[in-house]
Amino acid sequence: MADKDIIGSMTDDEMSEDAVIKTEKKSSIIPHILKWVAIGLAAIILIVAVSIITVNIVTQKGKGFTEYPSSPEYRDTTEILTYYTNLDLVRTNVSGQPPASISVKIHLGYSQDDKTTPSEISGRSVELQDFLRSYFKSRTYSELESNEEAIKIEIRNLINDNILTKGKIKRVMITQYDLYLQE
Repeated sequence: MADKDIIGSMTDDEMSEDAVIKTEKKSSIIPHILKWVAIGLAAIILIVAVSIITVNIVTQKGKGFTEYPSSPEYRDTTEILTYYTNLDLVRTNVSGQPPASISVKIHLGYSQDDKTTPSEISGRSVELQDFLRSYFKSRTYSELESNEEAIKIEIRNLINDNILTKGKIKRVMITQYDLYLQE
């Protein structure tokens, strides 16, 4: 009975068989884990490949969504301008009902190779400030509320026709346009 000492409900012979079975089970788990890791990697590679192919087809063989215009008519119409940015912020009340006020910061664009326009704008900056203040003061809230692009064009034409004599501005840009209703 010395060979078969009972510890709990198991004998020495039974314990060695269990230990052998457990080591066999542990060694058989590793191939299963490796199999599932391989399946996971294959699935990830397949998903990435399908995604790349789909994106290339949708974007027309890898071309980006933002392409530069190829038409010479379109490319040649947009000129790079220099902007006069030293005009002060214009603040005034607008006319009509409802009572409102406006704060506007305007920049005037001219050709890069133009030498007369910046000096004339600089010399007439007080005149331009007064013109802009009176322009916005004469408009109503409803006129100023929705027509920002039309306002830019109108200001450009009025400045070129009535204030500047030697140079011409090509574009008016508004960097701040705050229209407030007064209560």
